[in-house]
Amino acid sequence: MGIVLFDGVAHQQLLPLTYTKPVAALRVGIFTIQEKWNHYLGADTSIRTKDYLTEKFKGNNVKTEIGVFAGLLPDEDIVDTINNLEENQLLMHNDQVIAICPLPAGEDMNDALAKMTVLKYAGDLNIINRPWDIFKLNGEELEKDFKIVIAEKESEEIDASNTILGKRVFIEKGAKVTCSILNSTTGPIFIAKNAEVMEGCMIRGGFALLESAVLKMGTKIYGPTTIGPFCKVGGEVGNSVMQGYSNKGHDGYMGNSVIGEWCNLGADTNTSNLKNNYGNVKVWSYKEEALIDSEEQFCGLIMGDHSKCGINTMFNTGTVVGAYANIYGGGFPDKHIPSFSWGGSDGFTTYKLEKSYEVAKQVMARRNIELIAADKEILKTVFENTEKFRE
Repeated sequence: MGIVLFDGVAHQQLLPLTYTKPVAALRVGIFTIQEKWNHYLGADTSIRTKDYLTEKFKGNNVKTEIGVFAGLLPDEDIVDTINNLEENQLLMHNDQVIAICPLPAGEDMNDALAKMTVLKYAGDLNIINRPWDIFKLNGEELEKDFKIVIAEKESEEIDASNTILGKRVFIEKGAKVTCSILNSTTGPIFIAKNAEVMEGCMIRGGFALLESAVLKMGTKIYGPTTIGPFCKVGGEVGNSVMQGYSNKGHDGYMGNSVIGEWCNLGADTNTSNLKNNYGNVKVWSYKEEALIDSEEQFCGLIMGDHSKCGINTMFNTGTVVGAYANIYGGGFPDKHIPSFSWGGSDGFTTYKLEKSYEVAKQVMARRNIELIAADKEILKTVFENTEKFRE
């Protein structure tokens, strides 16, 4: 059965994380959303996303048997329900569309949906609608994904130099873990192939360190936390998700945060994740184009792909940094830093598009990944679409 994961309204609601990728490419737990669906379905899914992302991510814009909202995180019950949908049925959870049979193409979506029979799904679901949902749901998703991992393979032996608490530590072949404390009594710990946990690290699960990622010496991890592939992390991290290929290589605290790909946090960068009055955190929303109540007491930094900050950067509670921003200098910068901004608390200028190509090319080459023409087109589109926020 052909299933397409469509972005829907979540693409705008999840900005800046989705400026450079579809919703289904976001990681929560161990796997990306698309990887989760591929597993549960036993087949490859495709995606429907913004036109400017379609070429790179091989988007499917034709009529498809079933469309599934890409922010929906699968489990066995919802997958069974979706697989049993019939022609012209629309599945909803509360007021949210979660599946459409068939997914239309070439016509007004609202007109197509109006002709369908509405079914209501009454069970509990994990749905990613806003950036902070990623760290909020990371613990549950780590548990689900860990069960998938241990059902398919066996763990390597853990080096005797480590102190292990609990019985839910899984080490893939090629991973290195030495002289560290791993406490899985509070959640599973997964160390992927070729990842490394250097000496003196303290890890409190749930936790996932993905392929070729590194925890530097003395790192402190409070779960539920995910460090994506090829990341390097030091200092103190709590309940955060780094999507991949990003670095926080030195001391400094990061809590309740989501960091995109190809980001770099300078030494002693710190994120505030709790207001002094213990009230709800207000966060910039690209959908409302204003600060909104996140309804969360804890919320740190949300950072889009390819953004970077200098040493000793201080981020206020609920700061949102767009894509390809470069932050430096003293004091707290604004709570919303637009994409392609260059500067800090003293003000920003525009980060030139051609310069961003050069830097991205150099950064990606360090991981043996080429900046292709499709990447440049995405960059150009994001630059143009975010101009109004830099004015």
